[in-house]
Amino acid sequence: MSVVTYSLPPDAFRTLRPEPRRGGLRVWDVALTVVLLVLLPLAALVATSAGLLFTAAGDSCFLASCDLGLVNFGLWFAVIAPWAALVIGVTAAIVRLVRHRIAFWVPLLTVIGMVALWFVAAAIVGAGVSPR
Repeated sequence: MSVVTYSLPPDAFRTLRPEPRRGGLRVWDVALTVVLLVLLPLAALVATSAGLLFTAAGDSCFLASCDLGLVNFGLWFAVIAPWAALVIGVTAAIVRLVRHRIAFWVPLLTVIGMVALWFVAAAIVGAGVSPR
């Protein structure tokens, strides 16, 4: 009987197969993310329009002393912040899609961030309008 020698032990052969792909392309995630990314600029436009309503906050400053610089800062923060959140959200979603990660939650989180930024702007404007 002859002795057969292997260059690799038989258990090592199963490691030579390619590893199965985890986290492959999920069609539903890509489709949902694209739809949400298309709707995201509309959410930014709505948030900007709501931020423009802060221009009426200066009307109460006729008789009271207000910090108009702070009101102006809050107004511009409310106008610009949704678009900055949009750029960050779109970039993060695209990066996650390219890396084959679930990305549909990124635009949803971006909308929640836009709402939070609007409330921050409202607090800034409210601080400027409050009497001293």
